[in-house]
Amino acid sequence: MQNSIVAPVGVLGFGVEGQSTFNYLIRSGIKDIVVMDKNPVSLPKVPAGVNVKTFSGDNYMDGLKDCVTVVRSAGVYPMSQELFKFQMNGGLMTSQIQLFLEQTKSKKVVGVTGTLGKGSTVSMISHILTKCGVNNEIGGNFGVPALDLLESEPNDRVSILELSSFQLMTLSLSPDVAVVLRVSTEHLDWHKSVEEYRDAKANLVRWQKRSGTCVFLKDAAPTAKIAAESPATTKYAITLADGPNFGDGDAVIDGATLTIDDEKLFLADCKVRGIYQLENMAAATLAVKALGIKVADAFEALKSYETLPFRMEFKGEKNGIEFYNDSYATRPDATIAATASMTRPFALILGGSEKNADFTELSKILVNDRPNLKRIALIGATAQRMLESLTQAGLQIPANIFPTLEEAFADSLAIGKGGTVIMSPACASFGLFKNYKVRGQVFDKLVAEL
Repeated sequence: MQNSIVAPVGVLGFGVEGQSTFNYLIRSGIKDIVVMDKNPVSLPKVPAGVNVKTFSGDNYMDGLKDCVTVVRSAGVYPMSQELFKFQMNGGLMTSQIQLFLEQTKSKKVVGVTGTLGKGSTVSMISHILTKCGVNNEIGGNFGVPALDLLESEPNDRVSILELSSFQLMTLSLSPDVAVVLRVSTEHLDWHKSVEEYRDAKANLVRWQKRSGTCVFLKDAAPTAKIAAESPATTKYAITLADGPNFGDGDAVIDGATLTIDDEKLFLADCKVRGIYQLENMAAATLAVKALGIKVADAFEALKSYETLPFRMEFKGEKNGIEFYNDSYATRPDATIAATASMTRPFALILGGSEKNADFTELSKILVNDRPNLKRIALIGATAQRMLESLTQAGLQIPANIFPTLEEAFADSLAIGKGGTVIMSPACASFGLFKNYKVRGQVFDKLVAEL
């Protein structure tokens, strides 16, 4: 093992990631482990000879006094007073991603971050590699926890990591190929500022070797600023035909067409819907190009790629109405991107739990730039605030608040034959649903019952 782990070792946070860390420590022969979580801790069977202490409740961080090293789970804020004091007293803090990057034997590691599109992009990269016969696995924020990837790791494998700002915040190593998608603002209930959020994202590229590759969206200023911190000599830029950097990129998106190295991919030839997916396709193609895959082969593979569940997922046509399930759209910018793809008259289901997001831009775009938006059904804790924001932007179409998704769905059917119903809520689902997946499953059921 690397010397970044010195026992006793603390596992800080005992959710899915923390339990994966615990299993990794057991596999690595660590005999003294301290488990800390605000919630009650339920330990798995502990092998003989391993000593485990647990701390839970409001003072769960008291367990730090018994640790030399602590492995922080992504959801635990690293800049707390307790962790600062722990490190000032000589304690070592690390994380799953740090340990993975220190110890991986993978042929190459691809890391993907951004505010939108991370899951789609890592799954596209995996799809292309699989179609081209390259052994690969997905881990991190999507797929399995990163340390689970070390359990069995052939050295011909490409490891693809989806990485959130939480996971990147304390990182001091970067992957071989770093992909920076569109970055806006998110998680300001956790990060202290927009600057802190974007600075965390920059750790994806900050520690790259000169031999690495950085893929980024040049026309999004925050993304380009992050990419500028990469020491990698190979940088692949994605530009938009109507953007400020047209003609100065390695990938160009023009309407529904993606061009890389004189090869063209037409969205009409693909199974995915949503014009914004071309940014993800461009990023995935440039990432695999860095791994030696031909662009033509990548484009051919992407034609058979099917979207992830609840991400602008086409659910078919019933009674002349198309249905799209975009339950994963938990932020206003995701809904802005999704509604830009609508070609027919459409009804939009909006709203969910309160994260104090600003709906001003979303409202202005829906009112002024979506002429085919014909009605809105609002649900959840944000419904009233969204309605006020839409009204202020000058909304002229029917928009009503409903207590349940079922009633909102029934109202949306008034769009009629030749129209589209899309659920792209721009908000998280808590309150009405356990998570975005359950919300998506309820929508699917309503479509199936028609």
